[in-house]
Amino acid sequence: MNRRKFLATTAVATASAAAASAFPKPAISQGRVQWRMVTAWPKGLPGLGTGAENLAKRITEMTEGKISVKVFAGGELVPPNQCFDAVQSGTAEMGHDIAGFNMGKHRAFAYFFGVPFGMTYAEHISWLHYGGGQALWNELSAQFGVRSYAVGNIGSNIFGWFRKPITSLSDMQGLKMRMPGLGGDVIRKLGAQALSLPGGEIYTALQTGTIDAAEFTGPANDLALGFYQAAPFVMYPGIHEPGPVQEVVVNKAKYDALEPTLQKIVDVACQAAHEDMMAEYKWINSQASKTMVEKHGVKFLRLPDEVIAGLGKASGEVLTAERDKLDALGKKIWDSYVAARSQLKSHTEVSEMAFYQARAMDYPFPS
Repeated sequence: MNRRKFLATTAVATASAAAASAFPKPAISQGRVQWRMVTAWPKGLPGLGTGAENLAKRITEMTEGKISVKVFAGGELVPPNQCFDAVQSGTAEMGHDIAGFNMGKHRAFAYFFGVPFGMTYAEHISWLHYGGGQALWNELSAQFGVRSYAVGNIGSNIFGWFRKPITSLSDMQGLKMRMPGLGGDVIRKLGAQALSLPGGEIYTALQTGTIDAAEFTGPANDLALGFYQAAPFVMYPGIHEPGPVQEVVVNKAKYDALEPTLQKIVDVACQAAHEDMMAEYKWINSQASKTMVEKHGVKFLRLPDEVIAGLGKASGEVLTAERDKLDALGKKIWDSYVAARSQLKSHTEVSEMAFYQARAMDYPFPS
């Protein structure tokens, strides 16, 4: 998908959302239901958009049409940032976005998306499935009448696209950067100005100098949007999103009304879609990174150690302060997340991390 197509798709959000009431309600015929899945993504967006389409197809096929799922891109039925609200209200039966979008409803939703210097993709999924994270997510989501699933992960992100490279901690002072959520709180502590912009506005903001830098989803989607044309420097690592998890939310009443076999199919289909999207992103991001360097001359630069250390210190301060803002359930989620990070981090350092460091050494190897 190119940037013009992306912008054209997102531009129809307001008009399309206004016409939402014209869409037919789900049909029920001979035990068959039609579910609507609203998403926060443009139609056909690699990874996110195509992943939602694949999940809908998988559920429809696995249930032999007993649940037929129709996908609506961001803006086609509701605005991209209102997926959770649409599912909660029953306007749609399913939604695909990220839990971090819903911090306004409860700040603890952030921990099911990911936090700065938090858990990697593998660690996060381990916590969800075996460390009690999913049970806590279910408890939180039930307060809003939905069920939540981890469906999709872009892997460890880049830190962002920059018009000028970051060479020292002082370069963060006054920097205007598109960085929503807790990551935005972190860079503010270093003197930067964190802004929240829709994906369709990022390129123009970079091109005109309204912002100096921006993060979005990663190489594949960022390449499609043409960020390299306005900001040729990619800084890494993406400390703000070490393993960001996308979510599917399902209206709890609609799910509970299904027979147990169909419920299980929805559960398994979501888990399969999660693994599939992670695999797709790993592949297409590697291809996009190669294209950026070889075709467009993008410079990939590592953040200086003093900047990483400063971001780490600020992240610790932000996360510590966050706990005081949470209610009893939120504190329980915070405690569980932090404990899991500590436990899993110690093993990662002598397993995956140790191997990555060894593999990065200079030695003869086929390529």
